[in-house]
Amino acid sequence: MWNKVALCSVCKHSPHPASLLLLRLPPVTHAFKRTCLGPSSDRQWAQRAQNGPRGALPGCLGSSKAKRRRCAQMYPLLDGRVLPVHRHVFEENVRNSEAVIKRYSELLQVVSKGGGEDAVLRHTQRNKKLFVRERLKLLLDEESFLELSPLAGLSMPYGDVPAAGCLTGIGKICGIWCVFVANDATVKGGTIYPIGVKKQLRAQEIALQNRLVAVYLVDSGGAFLPLQSELFPDKLHGGRIFYNEAIISAMKIPQVAVVCGSCVAGGAYVPTMAEEAVIVDKIGTLFLAGPPLVRAATGEYVSPEELGGATLHSSVSGCSDHFASSEKEAYECVRNIISTLNYEPVPEELVEHDHPLYSPDELLGLAPRDYSCTLPVKLVLSRLLDGSRFQEFKADYGTTLVTGFGHVEGHLVGVVANNGELSHDAALKGSHFVQLCSHRGIPILFFQNTAPHAAEPTSISQAEAQANRLKAQASMMAAVACAAVPKITIVIGGCFGSESYAMCGRSFSPNFLFLWPNARVALVDSRHLSMVPQAGDNDCTDESELKHLKQKLEAESSAFYSSARLWDDGVVLPQNTRKNMQNSNSTLSKEMRKRRHTWLKTRQE
Repeated sequence: MWNKVALCSVCKHSPHPASLLLLRLPPVTHAFKRTCLGPSSDRQWAQRAQNGPRGALPGCLGSSKAKRRRCAQMYPLLDGRVLPVHRHVFEENVRNSEAVIKRYSELLQVVSKGGGEDAVLRHTQRNKKLFVRERLKLLLDEESFLELSPLAGLSMPYGDVPAAGCLTGIGKICGIWCVFVANDATVKGGTIYPIGVKKQLRAQEIALQNRLVAVYLVDSGGAFLPLQSELFPDKLHGGRIFYNEAIISAMKIPQVAVVCGSCVAGGAYVPTMAEEAVIVDKIGTLFLAGPPLVRAATGEYVSPEELGGATLHSSVSGCSDHFASSEKEAYECVRNIISTLNYEPVPEELVEHDHPLYSPDELLGLAPRDYSCTLPVKLVLSRLLDGSRFQEFKADYGTTLVTGFGHVEGHLVGVVANNGELSHDAALKGSHFVQLCSHRGIPILFFQNTAPHAAEPTSISQAEAQANRLKAQASMMAAVACAAVPKITIVIGGCFGSESYAMCGRSFSPNFLFLWPNARVALVDSRHLSMVPQAGDNDCTDESELKHLKQKLEAESSAFYSSARLWDDGVVLPQNTRKNMQNSNSTLSKEMRKRRHTWLKTRQE
């Protein structure tokens, strides 16, 4: 779930000079002039300079922001009117959207309670600890923050693990954007489940990708032993958290940890591998094996405080760098640590922009209930882009894919949106456009609504056409995989089959991937499954098995099933999509421009 947060002023250390990604990014400003002003722009500016006051130079005619805004206002307008012939489809989609949004709100309500009212009372009253969301209020600046994958962990095979047992997201501390990972000890007593490991790894990946400070609030009882085979042995299991900590440190990205509860077994490495660690007196403990194991092994009775409390680790072992007498003092200490990182927050740029001409609330009627209820994707774009303006690329070629340039709250983006089946021409067009954006260093927004199935060929000519289409789609996949620009994918309808790969699905590593609550994610759509048993065919699936398969696909393809398993970064409401696009795009494009600037400066030196 995305809250209202503007991530356009992230401050980070300089990236490693040997980054190969930088070699592909030309200056954004030059690309913008070529895109918006055309080849005759120099002559136009010269002519304007002669007519300007006191013969001003072209560069003095106005700020770059004003120039960009004038360019954006020259883009053609999108017609976002819903025609009467489409009104019944629009109304069906609205009813479906209202139903899934209601379900989404119910799930969020469950997640917000952590492990339940009894567990929260035990945590706060008996254990004298703060609830995890109260901790974040003390830690973060008084602004809303971005929470990632809040639905993770629901309806798992091993039961519900609300929010996967930890809150992750991005928020400001002393004006610096940070990634936070905060254990929720009210969920299963802080025990770590496989989905919790996956969520923490994703948060670290975002910190690495965007060079954001990482802050850990540790209150964990260690791994859930009955599921150790899913937690310990493999490459992307629990040990990867510590590996990532070492890599993040090597990249000179600061990490700070607070021991605000139990920190047992493998979890003990999180604060000890951080740059600075704070431990809270009386409630913070740090050890590989707790008092019960000590007693079982040696017969000795020892208290948690004596074995690994704040006094011990602050004055004897040195595992903690700061002693805090209360949680409030601990989070104040973290804020002071962040202020010593020598990060200078860049003032947020308030870029002037036009709002869409059409209401974002109408996106509820454009979120397709089914692929057959899909309306032209330009209706969606007209409610998301600045001024409902869009500079389309190859408008009359491969029309089942819409490509072009637009602005989201003043930021230039490339748009790739499904408007039907990804045909041969559409795939070639998409490949061309993605390479164009990569060459110009322009972030790409993918609006995914792929076809649920491909028609089987009935002739040689159709088989040849299908082979050519597959080859074109493979070309687009290669272009998407190799594009060295930020990529954000929003699944507005279906995410089906191989076409989803070409549209930058999860396996193609978009920087962020979000779902509308009506989205479906599956290899095939159960509603279009056409396996019909033939008489006398023993190998064919019978009707009962087919029915069971359809029910299974239906349950496993919902947006909530996907988000619970961290196949995405969260469900976003259609009417909030524009703000969320701006938030993520601002952060990513800032980082890419900074990398490009550093690379050019290195070359000049």
